[in-house]
Amino acid sequence: MPTFDIVSKIDGQTLDNAINIAKKEILNRYDFNDSKSTIDLDKKTNVITVVTENDMRLKAISDAIISRMVKQNLDPKALDLDGNVQSASGNMIRKEIKIKEGLDKEAAKKVVKKIKDSGLKVQASIMDDQVRVQAKKIDDLQAVIALCRKDDFGQPLQYINMRD
Repeated sequence: MPTFDIVSKIDGQTLDNAINIAKKEILNRYDFNDSKSTIDLDKKTNVITVVTENDMRLKAISDAIISRMVKQNLDPKALDLDGNVQSASGNMIRKEIKIKEGLDKEAAKKVVKKIKDSGLKVQASIMDDQVRVQAKKIDDLQAVIALCRKDDFGQPLQYINMRD
């Protein structure tokens, strides 16, 4: 029986490259002269920590990270930009940007509901942080992929492990 998995993952090496290039872009910008801004990616916890002087620079750094991710073919929906801004030492502020890995329960439920409401002859089930879709024909699986690409579930989706 043909199956495939719907997951939400981000390539760690490509993300690391995007963050490093964004750092270089920020350091070379004129409006960041004499700035003590830092951008750090913690690969274990998947958190980007930005420390800078004010909100304007924080917004510029966030925009640089997002634009670099788009240029590296990474979906910026994987970033959780809703984190609160904390005060750091001196007049600095800190923001932690979490990277979403794996489908959370709400997004997985939305995906399964969308697939079941479509009327296609497939079975969708939630398995940990992914959704497995089974069907008798590969054409039905391809229809599910097309259906999921049309909708926005708040996270980037990838379709892996297509098996016949």
